[in-house]
Amino acid sequence: MDEFNEKNINETPETRDNDIVLEVRNLKKYFPIKSSFLRIVTGHVKAVDGISFKIKRGTTMGLVGESGCGKSTAGRTILRLLEKTDGEVIYNNKDIFKLSRKELREIRPKIQIIFQDPYSSLSPRMPVGEIIGEAVKEHKVVPPAEYDDYISRVMKACGLQEYHKDRYPHEFSGGQRQRICIARALALNPDFIVCDEPVSALDVSIQAQIINLLRQLQKEFNLTYLFISHDLSVVEHISDTVGVMYLGSLVEYAETEKIFANPLHPYTKALFSAIPVPDPDYKMERIVLEGSIPSPANPPKGCKFHTRCQVCKEKGMDVCSKIAPPYKEIEPGHYCACHLFDTPEETAEFEARMAAEAEAQKK
Repeated sequence: MDEFNEKNINETPETRDNDIVLEVRNLKKYFPIKSSFLRIVTGHVKAVDGISFKIKRGTTMGLVGESGCGKSTAGRTILRLLEKTDGEVIYNNKDIFKLSRKELREIRPKIQIIFQDPYSSLSPRMPVGEIIGEAVKEHKVVPPAEYDDYISRVMKACGLQEYHKDRYPHEFSGGQRQRICIARALALNPDFIVCDEPVSALDVSIQAQIINLLRQLQKEFNLTYLFISHDLSVVEHISDTVGVMYLGSLVEYAETEKIFANPLHPYTKALFSAIPVPDPDYKMERIVLEGSIPSPANPPKGCKFHTRCQVCKEKGMDVCSKIAPPYKEIEPGHYCACHLFDTPEETAEFEARMAAEAEAQKK
């Protein structure tokens, strides 16, 4: 593994000195809704609706939320596998969406993705050695004379044997296939990897192996992860920071210990209340959310969560249904978007805005 570590050609003094690998600023990704006959755009699905966060070098950010909240779309848009609608993605001080095709091709090896399904993300017609090495040849990561040994070292680092090179994906188990996907990403010496629910299709015992492998590789090669998942126990285990998404928006963000010890947003509290505790005597106080997730094509006005928020109903907070709460720092390093934390000045401003809107409707 030490030999492979010496091959990390992407490390430079400039990138090592920069603490922030990735910064996302107000990123949006809308998908057009078109009429079936004339193909006229009649609306948009707001899959990602203005999210912002930073990831430090060598750390893992967990991105959690219910299915359909926009986690995977956010990950793919960050890598420019999907074109943005608005916002910025800054990787090592470069805006990914302002790069030319040539510049983007040069940066591609450094930003990789591990897909959710290890079955459909591997070509059934290629042996494992070619799957892992295809992009290595394309981007000329190593000289041709060193290619075979290099692939062997990458496979060994990911828990695969050299004789696996000539086998095809259908000959492997799910856990082994995910190791192949990890090896394919690692072979290009990336700085940043999006892990798009990499263990959700695996058995629990295999999940632990893959998570431990990811942590080991991160420590060995100073990798930075965006770990997308809906399994909160896994996210708590692997992440340094956690962002919580709801209906395309980031509602809370903090360090892992801080957010699990003191969740602020009602949606985060409801999510965390569902985490199973391995204690038969522990009585869970589950917060059950009423109703279903609103359509991202027609999200509610104001706070997107207010239609399912029990706190909003109990306290009769009209502002939640009228004005979207500001996403702000509640305590050092802990960000949240909820009207429960409005300052007196913000409360006065929002009341004035609601009064002005009500007056305008009367006219």
